[in-house]
Amino acid sequence: MDHKLDEKKADEVLAINNIGYSIPDEKDIYDRGDGEPFELTRDGVKLHPQPTSDPLDPLNWTKVRKHSILAIVMWMYFLFTYLTTTTVPSFPDIQEHYNISYSQVNWTVAIPALGLAVGPLLWSSLADIYGRRIIFIIGTVMALVASIGTAVAKNYSGYMAARFFQGLGASPGATVGMAIVGDLFFEYERGQKLGLWVLAIDTGLLAGPIIGGFMNIVSQFWIDWLTAILFGALLVVEIAFLPETLYPRHHMLSRLPMVIGAPESADIEKIGRRRSNATDVELQRTKKLPLLNYKPVPGMRHPKPWDSILRFILTFKYSVVVIAVGIYCFAWYWWMLSIITMIPAAYPQYKPQIQGLLFLGLLLGTLFAEAFCSGTLSDWHILRLTKQNGGLRVPEMRLWLAYPASVLSAIGLIIWGISIDKMYHWIVGQIAFFLFAMGIQMGNTVVSAYIVDCYPLQSMSIITFYSVFLNLSAFINPFFIAPWQAANGYTISFAVQGILTFFVAAPVLAAVHYFGPRLRAKSGMPGWVNPEYDTL
Repeated sequence: MDHKLDEKKADEVLAINNIGYSIPDEKDIYDRGDGEPFELTRDGVKLHPQPTSDPLDPLNWTKVRKHSILAIVMWMYFLFTYLTTTTVPSFPDIQEHYNISYSQVNWTVAIPALGLAVGPLLWSSLADIYGRRIIFIIGTVMALVASIGTAVAKNYSGYMAARFFQGLGASPGATVGMAIVGDLFFEYERGQKLGLWVLAIDTGLLAGPIIGGFMNIVSQFWIDWLTAILFGALLVVEIAFLPETLYPRHHMLSRLPMVIGAPESADIEKIGRRRSNATDVELQRTKKLPLLNYKPVPGMRHPKPWDSILRFILTFKYSVVVIAVGIYCFAWYWWMLSIITMIPAAYPQYKPQIQGLLFLGLLLGTLFAEAFCSGTLSDWHILRLTKQNGGLRVPEMRLWLAYPASVLSAIGLIIWGISIDKMYHWIVGQIAFFLFAMGIQMGNTVVSAYIVDCYPLQSMSIITFYSVFLNLSAFINPFFIAPWQAANGYTISFAVQGILTFFVAAPVLAAVHYFGPRLRAKSGMPGWVNPEYDTL
């Protein structure tokens, strides 16, 4: 897996990586005066996206504004999974209230996951047409109304319908949220920011039961009312503090370049930056768009509303994405739902509040991984390897952290299964949860960052593909885990899950690591780009 390449091969890989990509007519974006393009770099590595001198360019906004927007995106992505699992400690109450079986209670986690899987196919193209902000607001309103519906549902079918629309409304937090992160930050910051984005979904998944367990003291219905309150508060914050971030970058690079008369390449940290006046170009964009924009964002070519579905299908051509996403979702990530949905059955002696607290091991492992072993470490490792490789950045450099991550998850699964059957002290299960969650957080960050690094100009479609299958795996798992455990016990069922994680997921990702550049070269380039990189 040596990334050191000769000059000729480096040029070939640079083209197929989409890291040294050429966006349409990029040679016309910056011009030194002699018809030759130049590009902005940082520490010898090309910047992506290329910034403008426009104060309305999200890349030029202050750190405070950028990170406040990131916090809103993380809030939405937190609720994305929070709503699916916050009801888990109240499973016995839900089972009694609707007179249903334990397997049917498990389906109450699966149905919102189905909404989360379908949503990206609906929202992604609309966000590329009308902007990120309006889609976030519409989704939040839908989730708010559906959350009220779950609190007042009179029967099981009504409750399940409301749960589906909860997931559908929260689903913009995945693809549209990631698009906002891409609008705000450079590629070299992506590992850390995507790590925080992934942290939000994993934290929501695990904090939901902790909070839900204590809300169950009041009643099972107040778990749903609290979810509605959280969506209501998010709606207020979105209206007040979330500007539009979809920016006509290709168009504005030709009008307001960051520097003029530079050499073939220029380090952004060493040159004098231009700061233009926003009124130099009359085009309405980002913060100058209406509060509730209902027209296509100007200055770019837009996809058709159904293009997100078409591009989802076309993404199957790009084998590294299909393999990396498929193996992570169906041989690694979905075991998280195995643990979450089986905790009430594994610890029936504890009250809902205590069962909620049992998720702390998972939550602490997630937080520890993000702080010390995930996004920031990935970015540092990538930068080091890039410098060793003559400034050539290869997406497969991301995958090194997948190996220790898979080991941690496998060990955690096996230990937990044994601890339940052998009735070990609960602290053994917490240690197992900590290890498992560390692996999940690291693996999620690595895989999502890797596929975006492979095709950065198609990031919306790539993350749509990822989000659909991630949530589809979460939808499928609750249908089989309870019968599997009942037939084979915790030790065998969870040991098999751990073995699959290490002996299937890790080797397949190693194959992607080694053969990835060749597979991408064979697949070719997608025939579309995100609208901000497209030209009218």
